[in-house]
Amino acid sequence: MGVFTDLTLSDARDGLRKRDFSARELTEAHIAAVEAIRPLNAFIVETPEQALAAAASADVRLGRGEGLPLDGLPLAIKDLFCTKGVQTTAASRILKGFKPPYESTVTENLLNAGAVMLGKTNLDEFAMGSSNMTSAFGPVENPWRRAGDNRPLVPGGSSGGSAAAVAAYAALAATATDTGGSIRQPAGFCGIVGLKPTYGRCSRWGIVAFASSLDQAGPMTRTVRDSAIMLGVMAGHDPKDSTSAPLAVPDFEAALTGDIRGLRIGIPREYRVDGMPAEIEALWKQGIDWLEQAGAKAVEISLPMTKYALPTYYIIAPAEASSNLARYDGVRFGLRVPGATLDEMYENTRAEGFGEEVKRRVLIGTYVLSAGYYDAYYIKAQQVRTLIAKDFAKAFAEVDCILTPTAPSAAFAIGEKADDPLAMYLNDVFTVPVNLAGLPGISVPAGLSSDGLPLGLQVIGKAFDEETMFRVAGVVEQAAQFTHRAQGSRP
Repeated sequence: MGVFTDLTLSDARDGLRKRDFSARELTEAHIAAVEAIRPLNAFIVETPEQALAAAASADVRLGRGEGLPLDGLPLAIKDLFCTKGVQTTAASRILKGFKPPYESTVTENLLNAGAVMLGKTNLDEFAMGSSNMTSAFGPVENPWRRAGDNRPLVPGGSSGGSAAAVAAYAALAATATDTGGSIRQPAGFCGIVGLKPTYGRCSRWGIVAFASSLDQAGPMTRTVRDSAIMLGVMAGHDPKDSTSAPLAVPDFEAALTGDIRGLRIGIPREYRVDGMPAEIEALWKQGIDWLEQAGAKAVEISLPMTKYALPTYYIIAPAEASSNLARYDGVRFGLRVPGATLDEMYENTRAEGFGEEVKRRVLIGTYVLSAGYYDAYYIKAQQVRTLIAKDFAKAFAEVDCILTPTAPSAAFAIGEKADDPLAMYLNDVFTVPVNLAGLPGISVPAGLSSDGLPLGLQVIGKAFDEETMFRVAGVVEQAAQFTHRAQGSRP
Protein backbone atom coordinates (compact mmCIF):
# COMPACT_ATOMS: atom_id res chain seq x y z
CA MET A 1 0.00 0.00 0.00
CA GLY A 2 2.77 2.43 0.98
CA VAL A 3 4.48 2.22 -2.40
CA PHE A 4 1.39 3.52 -4.20
CA THR A 5 0.20 6.00 -1.58
CA ASP A 6 3.66 7.58 -1.34
CA LEU A 7 3.45 8.70 -4.98
CA THR A 8 2.76 12.29 -5.93
CA LEU A 9 -0.10 12.93 -8.35
CA SER A 10 2.35 13.61 -11.21
CA ASP A 11 4.39 10.47 -10.47
CA ALA A 12 1.23 8.36 -10.32
CA ARG A 13 0.03 9.87 -13.60
CA ASP A 14 3.32 9.08 -15.31
CA GLY A 15 3.45 5.56 -13.83
CA LEU A 16 -0.05 4.75 -15.07
CA ARG A 17 0.74 6.01 -18.55
CA LYS A 18 3.86 3.81 -18.67
CA ARG A 19 1.75 0.92 -17.33
CA ASP A 20 4.14 0.39 -14.40
CA PHE A 21 1.00 -0.42 -12.39
CA SER A 22 -2.74 -0.39 -12.93
CA ALA A 23 -5.37 2.13 -11.88
CA ARG A 24 -7.02 -0.67 -9.92
CA GLU A 25 -3.84 -1.31 -7.90
CA LEU A 26 -3.46 2.40 -7.22
CA THR A 27 -7.10 2.78 -6.24
CA GLU A 28 -7.16 -0.32 -4.00
CA ALA A 29 -4.13 1.02 -2.10
CA HIS A 30 -5.87 4.36 -1.53
CA ILE A 31 -9.15 2.74 -0.50
CA ALA A 32 -7.19 0.81 2.15
CA ALA A 33 -5.50 4.06 3.21
CA VAL A 34 -8.87 5.80 3.58
CA GLU A 35 -10.03 2.96 5.82
CA ALA A 36 -6.81 3.15 7.86
CA ILE A 37 -7.22 6.87 8.64
CA ARG A 38 -10.84 6.64 9.79
CA PRO A 39 -9.80 7.71 13.32
CA LEU A 40 -8.96 11.14 11.81
CA ASN A 41 -12.63 11.52 10.75
CA ALA A 42 -11.48 13.04 7.45
CA PHE A 43 -14.27 11.49 5.34
CA ILE A 44 -18.03 11.80 5.75
CA VAL A 45 -18.81 9.36 2.92
CA GLU A 46 -16.53 6.72 1.36
CA THR A 47 -17.25 5.53 -2.21
CA PRO A 48 -15.03 2.46 -2.77
CA GLU A 49 -17.34 0.72 -5.27
CA GLN A 50 -17.62 3.84 -7.40
CA ALA A 51 -13.84 4.30 -7.19
CA LEU A 52 -13.11 0.74 -8.36
CA ALA A 53 -15.57 1.08 -11.25
CA ALA A 54 -13.88 4.33 -12.35
CA ALA A 55 -10.45 2.67 -12.04
CA ALA A 56 -11.59 -0.23 -14.24
CA SER A 57 -12.73 2.21 -16.95
CA ALA A 58 -9.44 4.07 -16.66
CA ASP A 59 -7.45 0.86 -17.10
CA VAL A 60 -9.33 0.11 -20.33
CA ARG A 61 -8.52 3.56 -21.74
CA LEU A 62 -4.91 3.46 -20.56
CA GLY A 63 -4.49 0.00 -22.09
CA ARG A 64 -5.57 1.41 -25.45
CA GLY A 65 -3.18 4.34 -25.13
CA GLU A 66 -6.15 6.70 -24.86
CA GLY A 67 -5.56 7.90 -21.30
CA LEU A 68 -7.29 11.07 -20.12
CA PRO A 69 -5.44 13.84 -18.21
CA LEU A 70 -6.25 12.43 -14.74
CA ASP A 71 -7.05 8.85 -15.70
CA GLY A 72 -7.04 6.47 -12.74
CA LEU A 73 -5.89 9.03 -10.15
CA PRO A 74 -7.67 8.70 -6.76
CA LEU A 75 -8.93 12.00 -5.32
CA ALA A 76 -10.93 13.13 -2.30
CA ILE A 77 -13.83 15.56 -2.83
CA LYS A 78 -14.82 18.14 -0.23
CA ASP A 79 -18.42 17.55 0.83
CA LEU A 80 -19.38 21.01 -0.39
CA PHE A 81 -19.32 19.88 -4.04
CA CYS A 82 -22.57 18.34 -5.26
CA THR A 83 -21.95 14.81 -6.52
CA LYS A 84 -24.69 13.10 -8.48
CA GLY A 85 -26.29 10.30 -6.48
CA VAL A 86 -23.75 10.61 -3.63
CA GLN A 87 -24.72 12.23 -0.33
CA THR A 88 -23.73 15.90 -0.14
CA THR A 89 -24.24 17.50 3.27
CA ALA A 90 -21.91 20.52 3.62
CA ALA A 91 -21.26 18.87 7.02
CA SER A 92 -24.68 20.03 8.25
CA ARG A 93 -27.56 18.13 9.83
CA ILE A 94 -29.93 20.14 7.66
CA LEU A 95 -28.66 18.37 4.50
CA LYS A 96 -28.06 14.89 5.92
CA GLY A 97 -29.20 12.31 3.37
CA PHE A 98 -29.37 14.78 0.45
CA LYS A 99 -28.24 13.12 -2.79
CA PRO A 100 -28.04 15.67 -5.62
CA PRO A 101 -29.50 14.74 -9.01
CA TYR A 102 -26.66 16.66 -10.70
CA GLU A 103 -22.85 17.03 -10.59
CA SER A 104 -20.97 20.23 -9.78
CA THR A 105 -19.02 21.61 -12.74
CA VAL A 106 -15.64 21.20 -11.01
CA THR A 107 -16.21 17.55 -10.08
CA GLU A 108 -17.69 16.87 -13.51
CA ASN A 109 -14.50 18.29 -15.06
CA LEU A 110 -12.41 15.99 -12.86
CA LEU A 111 -14.51 12.89 -13.54
CA ASN A 112 -14.54 13.62 -17.27
CA ALA A 113 -10.74 13.74 -17.07
CA GLY A 114 -10.71 10.22 -15.63
CA ALA A 115 -10.26 11.01 -11.94
CA VAL A 116 -11.34 8.43 -9.34
CA MET A 117 -13.45 9.67 -6.41
CA LEU A 118 -12.57 8.00 -3.09
CA GLY A 119 -15.26 9.79 -1.09
CA LYS A 120 -16.50 13.08 0.36
CA THR A 121 -14.37 14.83 2.96
CA ASN A 122 -15.41 16.48 6.22
CA LEU A 123 -15.43 20.26 6.69
CA ASP A 124 -16.65 23.03 8.94
CA GLU A 125 -20.43 23.25 8.58
CA PHE A 126 -21.29 25.16 5.39
CA ALA A 127 -17.54 26.01 5.24
CA MET A 128 -17.91 28.34 8.23
CA GLY A 129 -14.86 27.93 10.42
CA SER A 130 -11.07 27.86 10.65
CA SER A 131 -10.62 24.64 12.59
CA ASN A 132 -12.99 21.95 11.26
CA MET A 133 -14.63 21.82 14.69
CA THR A 134 -18.07 23.03 13.56
CA SER A 135 -18.95 19.94 11.48
CA ALA A 136 -22.16 18.15 12.41
CA PHE A 137 -20.18 14.93 11.89
CA GLY A 138 -17.55 15.77 14.49
CA PRO A 139 -14.11 17.36 14.23
CA VAL A 140 -11.34 16.21 11.91
CA GLU A 141 -7.96 15.44 13.47
CA ASN A 142 -4.74 16.70 11.93
CA PRO A 143 -2.37 13.77 11.25
CA TRP A 144 0.42 15.90 12.76
CA ARG A 145 1.22 16.02 16.49
CA ARG A 146 3.36 18.40 18.55
CA ALA A 147 6.70 16.95 19.57
CA GLY A 148 6.22 15.13 22.88
CA ASP A 149 2.49 15.91 22.96
CA ASN A 150 -0.11 13.47 21.64
CA ARG A 151 -3.12 15.78 21.98
CA PRO A 152 -5.10 15.85 18.71
CA LEU A 153 -4.70 19.05 16.71
CA VAL A 154 -7.07 20.82 14.36
CA PRO A 155 -6.30 20.48 10.63
CA GLY A 156 -7.51 24.04 9.97
CA GLY A 157 -10.71 24.90 8.21
CA SER A 158 -12.96 24.83 6.53
CA SER A 159 -11.29 22.30 4.19
CA GLY A 160 -9.83 20.29 7.07
CA GLY A 161 -10.98 16.88 5.85
CA SER A 162 -9.40 17.39 2.43
CA ALA A 163 -6.17 18.66 4.02
CA ALA A 164 -5.98 15.74 6.47
CA ALA A 165 -6.66 13.17 3.72
CA VAL A 166 -3.86 14.49 1.52
CA ALA A 167 -1.42 15.00 4.42
CA ALA A 168 -2.14 11.46 5.67
CA TYR A 169 -1.40 10.01 2.18
CA ALA A 170 -4.94 8.68 1.78
CA ALA A 171 -5.58 10.64 -1.44
CA LEU A 172 -3.24 11.92 -4.13
CA ALA A 173 -5.06 15.27 -4.07
CA ALA A 174 -8.37 16.76 -3.02
CA THR A 175 -10.81 19.45 -4.01
CA ALA A 176 -11.47 22.27 -1.56
CA THR A 177 -13.04 25.72 -1.40
CA ASP A 178 -11.68 29.00 -0.08
CA THR A 179 -13.90 31.85 1.15
CA GLY A 180 -11.45 33.56 3.51
CA GLY A 181 -8.52 31.15 3.66
CA SER A 182 -10.24 27.75 3.81
CA ILE A 183 -7.75 26.14 1.42
CA ARG A 184 -4.53 27.94 2.34
CA GLN A 185 -4.81 27.91 6.15
CA PRO A 186 -5.48 24.15 6.47
CA ALA A 187 -2.75 23.51 3.89
CA GLY A 188 -0.38 25.47 6.13
CA PHE A 189 -1.51 23.56 9.24
CA CYS A 190 -1.14 20.15 7.54
CA GLY A 191 2.13 20.69 5.65
CA ILE A 192 0.72 20.48 2.11
CA VAL A 193 0.15 22.81 -0.85
CA GLY A 194 -3.17 24.68 -1.03
CA LEU A 195 -4.21 26.89 -3.93
CA LYS A 196 -6.99 29.47 -4.04
CA PRO A 197 -7.32 30.54 -7.71
CA THR A 198 -8.47 33.92 -8.98
CA TYR A 199 -12.18 34.48 -8.37
CA GLY A 200 -13.92 33.27 -11.52
CA ARG A 201 -11.17 30.86 -12.60
CA CYS A 202 -13.21 27.83 -11.45
CA SER A 203 -16.97 27.51 -11.74
CA ARG A 204 -19.00 27.75 -8.54
CA TRP A 205 -21.96 25.92 -10.09
CA GLY A 206 -22.99 22.96 -7.95
CA ILE A 207 -20.92 24.05 -4.93
CA VAL A 208 -23.02 24.63 -1.81
CA ALA A 209 -22.82 28.40 -1.38
CA PHE A 210 -21.45 30.21 1.67
CA ALA A 211 -20.57 33.72 0.46
CA SER A 212 -21.03 33.95 -3.29
CA SER A 213 -18.71 36.90 -3.97
CA LEU A 214 -15.85 35.22 -2.07
CA ASP A 215 -16.14 31.43 -2.59
CA GLN A 216 -13.69 29.82 -4.98
CA ALA A 217 -12.81 26.19 -5.61
CA GLY A 218 -9.20 25.03 -5.67
CA PRO A 219 -6.96 21.99 -5.16
CA MET A 220 -5.05 20.62 -2.17
CA THR A 221 -1.98 18.58 -3.10
CA ARG A 222 1.43 17.54 -1.82
CA THR A 223 3.44 19.44 -4.46
CA VAL A 224 3.15 22.65 -6.46
CA ARG A 225 3.31 20.66 -9.71
CA ASP A 226 0.36 18.55 -8.61
CA SER A 227 -1.55 21.74 -7.82
CA ALA A 228 -0.89 23.03 -11.35
CA ILE A 229 -2.10 19.74 -12.84
CA MET A 230 -5.29 19.80 -10.79
CA LEU A 231 -6.11 23.43 -11.54
CA GLY A 232 -5.64 22.82 -15.26
CA VAL A 233 -8.55 20.37 -15.15
CA MET A 234 -10.74 22.08 -12.53
CA ALA A 235 -10.66 25.52 -14.20
CA GLY A 236 -12.51 26.82 -17.23
CA HIS A 237 -15.43 28.97 -18.29
CA ASP A 238 -18.88 27.68 -17.37
CA PRO A 239 -21.98 29.30 -18.87
CA LYS A 240 -23.99 28.03 -15.88
CA ASP A 241 -22.02 30.36 -13.56
CA SER A 242 -22.36 34.06 -14.35
CA THR A 243 -19.19 34.81 -12.33
CA SER A 244 -17.10 32.30 -14.30
CA ALA A 245 -14.42 34.08 -16.35
CA PRO A 246 -14.62 33.48 -20.12
CA LEU A 247 -10.86 32.92 -20.39
CA ALA A 248 -8.77 30.09 -21.83
CA VAL A 249 -7.04 27.85 -19.28
CA PRO A 250 -3.25 28.13 -19.56
CA ASP A 251 -0.85 25.18 -19.25
CA PHE A 252 -0.10 25.78 -15.59
CA GLU A 253 2.32 22.86 -15.37
CA ALA A 254 4.46 24.36 -18.13
CA ALA A 255 4.77 27.53 -16.03
CA LEU A 256 6.99 25.70 -13.51
CA THR A 257 10.26 26.72 -15.12
CA GLY A 258 12.11 27.46 -11.89
CA ASP A 259 13.30 30.75 -13.38
CA ILE A 260 12.26 33.84 -11.40
CA ARG A 261 15.25 36.03 -12.27
CA GLY A 262 14.24 39.66 -12.45
CA LEU A 263 10.87 39.21 -10.76
CA ARG A 264 9.94 41.72 -8.08
CA ILE A 265 8.45 40.23 -4.92
CA GLY A 266 6.35 42.48 -2.69
CA ILE A 267 6.78 42.25 1.08
CA PRO A 268 3.84 44.02 2.78
CA ARG A 269 4.87 45.81 5.96
CA GLU A 270 1.33 45.55 7.37
CA TYR A 271 1.59 41.75 7.59
CA ARG A 272 3.93 42.05 10.57
CA VAL A 273 1.13 41.79 13.12
CA ASP A 274 1.34 42.19 16.88
CA GLY A 275 1.94 38.94 18.71
CA MET A 276 3.08 36.99 15.65
CA PRO A 277 5.53 34.29 16.78
CA ALA A 278 9.19 35.04 16.08
CA GLU A 279 9.55 31.70 14.26
CA ILE A 280 6.95 32.78 11.66
CA GLU A 281 8.75 36.10 11.17
CA ALA A 282 12.02 34.15 10.77
CA LEU A 283 10.48 31.77 8.22
CA TRP A 284 9.13 34.73 6.23
CA LYS A 285 12.62 36.25 6.18
CA GLN A 286 14.01 32.89 5.08
CA GLY A 287 11.49 32.81 2.23
CA ILE A 288 12.59 36.27 1.11
CA ASP A 289 16.23 35.09 1.13
CA TRP A 290 15.36 32.01 -0.95
CA LEU A 291 13.69 34.12 -3.62
CA GLU A 292 16.52 36.65 -3.72
CA GLN A 293 19.07 33.83 -4.05
CA ALA A 294 17.06 32.63 -7.07
CA GLY A 295 17.41 36.04 -8.71
CA ALA A 296 14.26 37.84 -7.63
CA LYS A 297 14.23 41.22 -5.90
CA ALA A 298 12.33 41.81 -2.66
CA VAL A 299 10.49 45.14 -2.54
CA GLU A 300 8.76 46.48 0.57
CA ILE A 301 5.20 47.51 -0.23
CA SER A 302 2.31 48.96 1.73
CA LEU A 303 -1.23 47.58 1.88
CA PRO A 304 -2.63 50.13 4.35
CA MET A 305 -6.23 48.86 4.28
CA THR A 306 -5.13 45.42 5.53
CA LYS A 307 -6.10 46.30 9.09
CA TYR A 308 -9.73 46.61 7.98
CA ALA A 309 -9.81 43.31 6.07
CA LEU A 310 -11.06 41.06 8.87
CA PRO A 311 -13.95 43.29 10.02
CA THR A 312 -14.88 43.87 6.37
CA TYR A 313 -14.88 40.12 5.68
CA TYR A 314 -16.93 39.35 8.79
CA ILE A 315 -19.65 41.73 7.59
CA ILE A 316 -19.75 40.71 3.91
CA ALA A 317 -19.41 36.94 4.38
CA PRO A 318 -22.18 36.57 7.02
CA ALA A 319 -24.45 38.90 5.02
CA GLU A 320 -24.12 36.70 1.94
CA ALA A 321 -24.44 33.55 4.08
CA SER A 322 -27.68 34.87 5.58
CA SER A 323 -29.09 35.26 2.08
CA ASN A 324 -27.74 31.94 0.72
CA LEU A 325 -28.88 29.87 3.69
CA ALA A 326 -32.45 31.19 3.54
CA ARG A 327 -33.20 28.33 1.11
CA TYR A 328 -32.85 25.74 3.90
CA ASP A 329 -36.38 25.96 5.23
CA GLY A 330 -37.57 22.35 5.48
CA VAL A 331 -39.87 22.71 2.48
CA ARG A 332 -37.87 21.76 -0.61
CA PHE A 333 -35.07 19.39 0.47
CA GLY A 334 -33.09 18.20 3.47
CA LEU A 335 -34.24 18.09 7.08
CA ARG A 336 -37.83 18.96 8.03
CA VAL A 337 -38.93 19.32 11.65
CA PRO A 338 -42.75 19.64 11.82
CA GLY A 339 -44.48 22.51 13.59
CA ALA A 340 -48.07 23.64 14.26
CA THR A 341 -47.70 26.41 11.65
CA LEU A 342 -45.51 27.05 8.63
CA ASP A 343 -43.48 29.61 10.57
CA GLU A 344 -42.98 27.17 13.42
CA MET A 345 -41.82 24.49 10.96
CA TYR A 346 -39.25 26.96 9.58
CA GLU A 347 -38.07 27.79 13.09
CA ASN A 348 -37.88 24.17 14.27
CA THR A 349 -36.07 23.00 11.14
CA ARG A 350 -33.43 25.72 11.19
CA ALA A 351 -32.96 25.53 14.96
CA GLU A 352 -32.29 21.80 14.82
CA GLY A 353 -30.56 21.71 11.43
CA PHE A 354 -27.97 24.48 11.87
CA GLY A 355 -25.03 24.37 14.28
CA GLU A 356 -23.99 27.20 16.59
CA GLU A 357 -21.42 28.82 14.28
CA VAL A 358 -23.83 28.84 11.33
CA LYS A 359 -26.55 30.37 13.51
CA ARG A 360 -24.08 33.00 14.73
CA ARG A 361 -23.12 34.03 11.20
CA VAL A 362 -26.70 34.01 9.91
CA LEU A 363 -27.74 36.28 12.80
CA ILE A 364 -24.83 38.66 12.15
CA GLY A 365 -25.58 38.68 8.43
CA THR A 366 -29.29 39.29 8.91
CA TYR A 367 -28.51 42.14 11.31
CA VAL A 368 -26.12 43.97 8.96
CA LEU A 369 -28.62 43.64 6.10
CA SER A 370 -31.58 44.88 8.14
CA ALA A 371 -33.27 48.24 7.74
CA GLY A 372 -31.27 50.98 9.40
CA TYR A 373 -28.02 49.00 9.39
CA TYR A 374 -27.57 48.13 5.70
CA ASP A 375 -25.90 51.47 4.87
CA ALA A 376 -23.93 51.67 8.11
CA TYR A 377 -22.45 48.17 7.86
CA TYR A 378 -22.89 46.31 4.57
CA ILE A 379 -22.48 49.23 2.16
CA LYS A 380 -19.56 50.58 4.21
CA ALA A 381 -17.88 47.17 4.13
CA GLN A 382 -18.26 46.99 0.35
CA GLN A 383 -16.63 50.41 0.05
CA VAL A 384 -13.70 49.29 2.21
CA ARG A 385 -13.44 46.14 0.11
CA THR A 386 -12.96 48.33 -2.95
CA LEU A 387 -10.15 50.18 -1.18
CA ILE A 388 -8.47 46.87 -0.26
CA ALA A 389 -8.58 45.82 -3.92
CA LYS A 390 -7.10 49.21 -4.91
CA ASP A 391 -4.23 48.65 -2.45
CA PHE A 392 -3.36 45.42 -4.24
CA ALA A 393 -3.73 47.00 -7.68
CA LYS A 394 -1.32 49.76 -6.67
CA ALA A 395 1.16 47.24 -5.28
CA PHE A 396 0.98 45.06 -8.39
CA ALA A 397 1.93 48.06 -10.52
CA GLU A 398 5.35 47.71 -8.85
CA VAL A 399 5.71 43.97 -8.14
CA ASP A 400 4.98 40.62 -9.80
CA CYS A 401 3.99 38.61 -6.73
CA ILE A 402 3.64 39.11 -2.98
CA LEU A 403 5.12 36.87 -0.26
CA THR A 404 3.55 36.57 3.21
CA PRO A 405 3.14 33.97 5.97
CA THR A 406 0.10 31.73 5.50
CA ALA A 407 -1.20 31.83 9.08
CA PRO A 408 -0.20 33.62 12.31
CA SER A 409 0.39 30.31 14.13
CA ALA A 410 0.89 26.59 13.70
CA ALA A 411 -1.98 24.15 14.28
CA PHE A 412 -3.55 24.31 17.74
CA ALA A 413 -5.20 21.61 19.84
CA ILE A 414 -8.82 20.64 19.28
CA GLY A 415 -10.95 22.70 21.65
CA GLU A 416 -8.14 25.15 22.44
CA LYS A 417 -9.92 28.19 20.99
CA ALA A 418 -13.47 26.82 20.84
CA ASP A 419 -14.85 29.34 23.36
CA ASP A 420 -13.29 32.37 21.67
CA PRO A 421 -14.78 33.01 18.21
CA LEU A 422 -12.68 36.17 17.80
CA ALA A 423 -9.41 34.26 18.32
CA MET A 424 -10.63 31.72 15.76
CA TYR A 425 -11.46 34.45 13.23
CA LEU A 426 -7.92 35.89 13.58
CA ASN A 427 -6.56 32.72 11.96
CA ASP A 428 -7.60 34.27 8.64
CA VAL A 429 -5.71 37.55 9.04
CA PHE A 430 -3.22 36.81 6.20
CA THR A 431 -5.63 35.04 3.87
CA VAL A 432 -8.86 37.10 3.94
CA PRO A 433 -7.51 40.12 1.98
CA VAL A 434 -6.83 37.87 -1.03
CA ASN A 435 -10.48 36.79 -1.17
CA LEU A 436 -11.78 40.32 -0.77
CA ALA A 437 -9.65 41.38 -3.75
CA GLY A 438 -10.45 38.23 -5.80
CA LEU A 439 -6.76 37.36 -6.25
CA PRO A 440 -4.99 33.99 -6.46
CA GLY A 441 -2.95 32.77 -3.49
CA ILE A 442 -1.03 29.57 -2.77
CA SER A 443 0.35 28.18 0.49
CA VAL A 444 3.57 26.17 0.31
CA PRO A 445 4.97 24.18 3.28
CA ALA A 446 8.27 25.84 4.14
CA GLY A 447 9.40 24.78 7.61
CA LEU A 448 8.59 23.47 11.07
CA SER A 449 7.66 25.28 14.27
CA SER A 450 9.58 24.74 17.50
CA ASP A 451 6.92 22.10 18.32
CA GLY A 452 7.66 20.24 15.10
CA LEU A 453 4.52 21.40 13.27
CA PRO A 454 4.38 22.61 9.65
CA LEU A 455 4.40 26.30 8.76
CA GLY A 456 3.51 27.69 5.35
CA LEU A 457 4.44 30.66 3.20
CA GLN A 458 1.83 32.28 0.97
CA VAL A 459 2.50 33.57 -2.55
CA ILE A 460 -0.13 36.02 -3.85
CA GLY A 461 -0.42 36.68 -7.58
CA LYS A 462 -2.09 39.17 -9.88
CA ALA A 463 -5.61 38.37 -11.03
CA PHE A 464 -5.55 35.53 -13.59
CA ASP A 465 -1.76 35.32 -13.42
CA GLU A 466 -1.55 31.98 -11.65
CA GLU A 467 1.37 31.11 -13.97
CA THR A 468 3.77 33.62 -12.36
CA MET A 469 2.48 32.66 -8.93
CA PHE A 470 3.20 28.99 -9.68
CA ARG A 471 6.74 29.86 -10.81
CA VAL A 472 7.47 31.65 -7.55
CA ALA A 473 5.79 28.96 -5.44
CA GLY A 474 7.83 26.29 -7.19
CA VAL A 475 11.05 28.07 -6.26
CA VAL A 476 9.94 28.37 -2.62
CA GLU A 477 9.12 24.66 -2.61
CA GLN A 478 12.47 23.71 -4.15
CA ALA A 479 14.40 25.83 -1.65
CA ALA A 480 12.41 24.65 1.38
CA GLN A 481 12.85 20.95 0.59
CA PHE A 482 9.96 20.14 2.92
CA THR A 483 10.10 16.35 3.16
CA HIS A 484 8.71 16.00 6.69
CA ARG A 485 5.75 13.68 7.22
CA ALA A 486 3.06 13.68 9.83
CA GLN A 487 3.23 10.95 12.46
CA GLY A 488 -0.21 9.78 11.38
CA SER A 489 0.57 9.78 7.66
CA ARG A 490 1.57 6.14 7.24
CA PRO A 491 -1.66 4.14 6.92
